[in-house]
Amino acid sequence: MEVTTRLTWNDENHLRKLLGNVSLSLLYKSSVHGGSIEDMVQRCSHQGYTITMIYINENMIVAFVLGNYINLRESSTEPNDSLWFSLQKKNHTTEIETLFLNTAPKIIDKQLVCRLSKDDIFIILPDNKIYLDRMMIKNLKLRFYGHLQFLECEVFRVEGTKYNLDYTKRIMKAREHRNKLLADIRAYKPYADLVSEIRILLVGPVGSGKSSFFNSVKSVFHGHVTGQAIVGSDTTSITERYRIYSVKDGKNGKSLPFMLCDTMGLDGAEGAGLCMDDIPYILKGCIPDRYQFNPRKPITPEHSTFITSPSLKDRIHCVAYVLDITSIDNLSSKMLAKFKQVHKEVLNCGVAHVALLTKVDDCSEILQDNFLNLSRSMTSQRQVINVHKMLGIPISSILMVGNYASDLELDPMNDILILSALRQMLRAADDFLEDLPLEETGAIERVLQPCI
Repeated sequence: MEVTTRLTWNDENHLRKLLGNVSLSLLYKSSVHGGSIEDMVQRCSHQGYTITMIYINENMIVAFVLGNYINLRESSTEPNDSLWFSLQKKNHTTEIETLFLNTAPKIIDKQLVCRLSKDDIFIILPDNKIYLDRMMIKNLKLRFYGHLQFLECEVFRVEGTKYNLDYTKRIMKAREHRNKLLADIRAYKPYADLVSEIRILLVGPVGSGKSSFFNSVKSVFHGHVTGQAIVGSDTTSITERYRIYSVKDGKNGKSLPFMLCDTMGLDGAEGAGLCMDDIPYILKGCIPDRYQFNPRKPITPEHSTFITSPSLKDRIHCVAYVLDITSIDNLSSKMLAKFKQVHKEVLNCGVAHVALLTKVDDCSEILQDNFLNLSRSMTSQRQVINVHKMLGIPISSILMVGNYASDLELDPMNDILILSALRQMLRAADDFLEDLPLEETGAIERVLQPCI
């Protein structure tokens, strides 16, 4: 008879996000294989990493990850760390809380007991009962205390090519850093409140990842992969209109203090792609949202939608040159000439600028352990230097991301690169605003606000 799990597809999907790219294989189910601790240990020993799931009710699960069930016997002297987490369903969402302990449960008097500093913090008792102390309840944010009857206990083998607890620790640290970056950007205010929203212009070749970067930023703040901006191929530009995208903090949240301005892609061919004569007008804020680009005919002040007297809020405050990291070596001389022409206009307007290298394969490899700096591989470092020489952009202003183009789920490592790049753009925009002459700001006295 096939044994089925109580674990839902949604719950298993959340576990994959927590543990990485792993699969789960059911080893033990208390209602089928016997409810004693000895029954559980006998079926689960010598299986490598396991997850023990304790179903408190239909909306609450307490679980822990162990290295090996054989180490649960009281006589075992092997060190055994453990990862604990809770899954709770609230208002149609699932909340996960995690806790790492440098201790693990042991079998004591036919009970599974976890002790910390000689105190019992967790016990699985006979007759489907569980005990958690106040420390565990607080860290896992559970809504009960003490002893409680549970519905079922299941144990799964964690199957993954390189899975271990150190990898999970890194994923959890990445989530913490990702959340800090999110908080920083949510709290951000443009320099001296000169404008309410920073405008960031995305400019680059067809298929370089401009629209995908907007989609990726929106995805991170919405908590799932989105695709508002239609993405084209490497050779055909889908973006034909000038789009000024705002990003909300969640589906029904408030708008965040920045806008991403998406342009038609640059094309090396004559009379194709973004018209170079449109660039100054874009930078100065003369072109409205949804303006239809014409590669052969730039906008003029006579156009019906031309903004004749743009204010500081309409202007571009930072330009991001978007480049596919895998095709930098293949840029044609004509494309390079267009880039340099754009860069000349940006410098003439005094606008802040960064380079954004997209389509990074493995985000985890280029993030240092503290997630604060990039540890570039030889390949990516060479491309960074190429862009530095090509456009004269400081290496510290050359950023790397892996956009969400074909992914179905968010990845915390990828999120860190996306948010770090966005934060660097906001900082560059603040430098631009701070450097403006007084007559351009219209400010006499302003209270400076903290920047991220």
